[in-house]
Amino acid sequence: MAIDQNNEAPGGDDPFSDWAEALEEQKQVDGTPAPLDSEQGGPLTGKPSSAYAPTGTEVPVNDINMVLDIPVQLSVELGRTKVPIKYILQLAQGSVVELDALAGEPMDVLVNGYLIAQGEVVVVNDKFGIRLTDVVTPSERLRRVSRG
Repeated sequence: MAIDQNNEAPGGDDPFSDWAEALEEQKQVDGTPAPLDSEQGGPLTGKPSSAYAPTGTEVPVNDINMVLDIPVQLSVELGRTKVPIKYILQLAQGSVVELDALAGEPMDVLVNGYLIAQGEVVVVNDKFGIRLTDVVTPSERLRRVSRG
């Protein structure tokens, strides 16, 4: 499906509206906070929120806006394993590769290879997504980055 500059599919249907509706339903069910709108800085309402504006010694909002459009690689990791090359060469259709993660464990959400959260898989209208269940605090992220 092609998407234009306004993130709308041809014909005016918003491809993200299903996700927004699902997130709103989840918020009503379990009281989870609304996700942030990357363009507005506030909850996914289309309206900016002063609760998300930096205060004090933090970077002013107009300076942070310069980096909001920089693309980053967000990936969800199901699990990992180490295998010898000879095992890789023997793989064929139908082969099963055992991972280190257990069934039902939360999956890692990585941005540019750095862990930022963990979550569980959700399906909305035949598309996979991930519901965040635990977000790594900014101080913990900095500590992990500095350890290398």
